[in-house]
Amino acid sequence: MDASPSVRISVNQIAKQFNIGFKHKDGALSSIVSAISGKESRKALSVLEDISFTATAGENIGLIGCNGSGKSTLLRLIAGIYQVDSGTIETYGELAYLNGFGFGLRWKMTMRENIYLAGLLMGLSRKEIGHRFSDIVKFAELENFIDTKIYQFSSGMLSRLSFSITFHCLEQKTPDIVLLDEVFGAGGDLAFQNKALAQMEKFIQGGATVILVSHNLDLIEKYCDRAILLDKGRILTEGQTAAVVKRYQDLINGPERPTAV
Repeated sequence: MDASPSVRISVNQIAKQFNIGFKHKDGALSSIVSAISGKESRKALSVLEDISFTATAGENIGLIGCNGSGKSTLLRLIAGIYQVDSGTIETYGELAYLNGFGFGLRWKMTMRENIYLAGLLMGLSRKEIGHRFSDIVKFAELENFIDTKIYQFSSGMLSRLSFSITFHCLEQKTPDIVLLDEVFGAGGDLAFQNKALAQMEKFIQGGATVILVSHNLDLIEKYCDRAILLDKGRILTEGQTAAVVKRYQDLINGPERPTAV
């Protein structure tokens, strides 16, 4: 079925599991068996289940929920970084994914090497990256760490670098879809967060479809037309932003956590 011309993202009944390692309760014996066989005991962990929604051109959607509810996984599925186990995701137009966790950076490479690698992966030539290099470093406020391997960076430094690389590499493009995953959560002081927020507003005002993951509920209410609340991997509720934020606040402040329906 063809999507409406105004639809930019269509998510239909998706599910995602991860296989995680664990230790048996019988302890030492199972550890010995695993060591001999070279096989770690694993079990399936359901992260998302029966997720469906659409996002239209120019719409700004807030994606909220407690830690572990599946927000970042959902964004990475939409971005194509992860693959769904079932269901379908369709996107229409050029997509940009920004995160505040340094996701995709190569830990054993220097900042300089990461900037060039990321730029090449985003379709820029070495010459184009070179033209943007100084601006990327300056915006991230990391002039003294150009040839430092980024495993030595703090979370705030990684956040600033990741945001600056992505924004400056997309500066000449007009993405149709922008996915923002906690881009302000670990980014350092208030001055940097305000600077990053000003750049984010360019995407919003430019008519892109934006999905914003953030624990900053004031940010969600200010910029989002509607919101989706995830709980334990399911959509608990969605709709008008203020009402969904209120439901989330009741969820985290209430004596019992409700079950998604």
